[in-house]
Amino acid sequence: MLLQAADIEFGYGRGQGAAADSALVLRGVSLTVPHASVVGLLGPNGSGKTTLLKVLSGALRPTSGTVQLDGETLDSMPRRLRARRTAVVPQETHTAFDYTVLEMVLMGRYPWLGAFEVEGPTDRDAAFAALEATGTAHLASRLFPTLSGGEKQRVIIASALAQLDDRTGLSALPARPRRPLLILDEPTASLDLRYQLEVIALIGRLHDISGVTVVLSTHDLRLATMVCDSVLLLRDGRILDAGPTASMITAARIGELYAVDEALVAPLLR
Repeated sequence: MLLQAADIEFGYGRGQGAAADSALVLRGVSLTVPHASVVGLLGPNGSGKTTLLKVLSGALRPTSGTVQLDGETLDSMPRRLRARRTAVVPQETHTAFDYTVLEMVLMGRYPWLGAFEVEGPTDRDAAFAALEATGTAHLASRLFPTLSGGEKQRVIIASALAQLDDRTGLSALPARPRRPLLILDEPTASLDLRYQLEVIALIGRLHDISGVTVVLSTHDLRLATMVCDSVLLLRDGRILDAGPTASMITAARIGELYAVDEALVAPLLR
């Protein structure tokens, strides 16, 4: 297994006793993510999906439980090394300045740079390889704020790919001793249908070509059905169920997950 979480609990509050338990966002979450798989995380708003992704990436430390990446606990890994192996694409990206697309992608190279070191030819090669992989090379000189929503999302995914690229080449990712992990938090949120389909196709293509392991959260049943090998259903901070996508994306299971009549869900799955 590439990624394993065991009995994860996490809470933002600092209460005690019953108050501490009520403040828990994640409760006894355990999961496994095989290498080169695409795993989806479905659940209602407030179920803990974003928090779980932050714990899995090491951005948040669990209150209890452990997370391992390739057999190493995240707590034992230096932050820079962890960033070379795990990249996160958030729901939204805001910039303080009008960076170009190339500058945005080069920001993904920070784990590979020393103190006060600037990007060199190798970093630019990694950036352009990521731009090519996401179909955004023609946008390299454009200012990031001028892009459409779909273009912005593809550029942020390119930055994540550049972050994971140790310059053995994207095609060599499956053979690396230390295998990379790409985490996406609702990658199609706030996109219109055209850009949703573009991002869905991109995720599938990147996985097929590079073998990178993907964990993503989504409300988009189409996305989960099209690209995920397996799905975890999260409700109230707990794993309701997990398994192959076809067995999880059913009217009965989705109806139970979102507390709606399965008859209302069935038309969405046709």
